[in-house]
Amino acid sequence: MSEVLFYHLTRKPLEEALPGLLETCVGRGWRCVVQAGSRERCEALDSWLWTYRDDAFLPHGTAADGHVEAQPVYLTDGEENPNGAVVRFLVDRASPPDLTPYQRGVFLFDGQDPEAVADARRHWKAMKEAGHDITYWQQNEAGRWEKKA
Repeated sequence: MSEVLFYHLTRKPLEEALPGLLETCVGRGWRCVVQAGSRERCEALDSWLWTYRDDAFLPHGTAADGHVEAQPVYLTDGEENPNGAVVRFLVDRASPPDLTPYQRGVFLFDGQDPEAVADARRHWKAMKEAGHDITYWQQNEAGRWEKKA
């Protein structure tokens, strides 16, 4: 079974939290897929990840970029995994595919959005029933992640 992590965004928005998590994964040599809730959101994240910090470079791409199998981070609004990712991020209420083939599944959800919180609870229950190893992380006052469950 996969390790499934739930990241509850309470202090920083997705745009500030996601790059650091992706940098950690890429630094460990893990390929990632980021599944957004819509094509528009996927395109916005693609643009953001090129410019989120002047002193950083996070290699990533979409189907439109080609050579998807070579991308360390692949952005999509679908269920494909063309780069052989071992970590799947689910953002903006994206519906997860079967996470069993992944080492990790990572749900990031906005704590200020009641529908996103309700979705996360449903996914938590489904992942637990599927037998995945689940952990819950929340941002502290400084915006750092603390393991809560």
